[in-house]
Amino acid sequence: MPGCAGEKTVLWNHNAKFIASSNSRTGKIAENPIHSDMLFAAKTAGLAFILNVLLDHDKRIIAAFAGDMKSAHEKGCALSRQLCEVPAIKSDIVITSNGGYPLDQNIYQCVKGMTAAEACVKEGGIIIMCAEISDGTGGDSFFHWFANRKSPAEVTRDIESTPPSETTPDQWEAQILARIMQKAQCIFVTDAKNRKILEAMHFAWAPNIDVAAEAAIRQLGKNSKITIIPDGVGVIIK
Repeated sequence: MPGCAGEKTVLWNHNAKFIASSNSRTGKIAENPIHSDMLFAAKTAGLAFILNVLLDHDKRIIAAFAGDMKSAHEKGCALSRQLCEVPAIKSDIVITSNGGYPLDQNIYQCVKGMTAAEACVKEGGIIIMCAEISDGTGGDSFFHWFANRKSPAEVTRDIESTPPSETTPDQWEAQILARIMQKAQCIFVTDAKNRKILEAMHFAWAPNIDVAAEAAIRQLGKNSKITIIPDGVGVIIK
């Protein structure tokens, strides 16, 4: 779950109420409604055994965890936190990325790295996301959640009014992104070919990191504090 589950089960698991929970965050499994629902689904299906692995930066297996789906998973999470968890450094400006290809191939995937920046950026700050975006938005429905509305606040309003039984594909990623965009302005550093779709989704665009940083400092002040997260999907911000 969700990799081996029916559509109805997957969509319910990603409903707006679950996504809106403050416990539905990277690195949190305690009282996380999404994780609890996944455990319920696995138990209902009779899952008896798991084999999970932990990878290093070069995608090499460095540890394996097998056995009971709950306890083995928790042991894997504990080591992952030990290796990847870092304290949040609150800043006015946060610069991050998705760690390069293939995770930065579209805007949809970039939301993952942006959640790390969200955990560090101050309210009203600026997030600078560096990504290639070789594959555009990552989905028409995801794109139109923003392009068809005047603001991220409208995206949140419409998604949070959607009953769990009516959850649609990709609305969860739009919900998370809208939450981030309401906390901080988001500037994408990427090729000019992506500028039109980014601006349609209410992002700012910059051709390189220097231009983006100068614009952010000009807006927030020369004494702005800056945090840099080289790989937003490779860390757990607590």
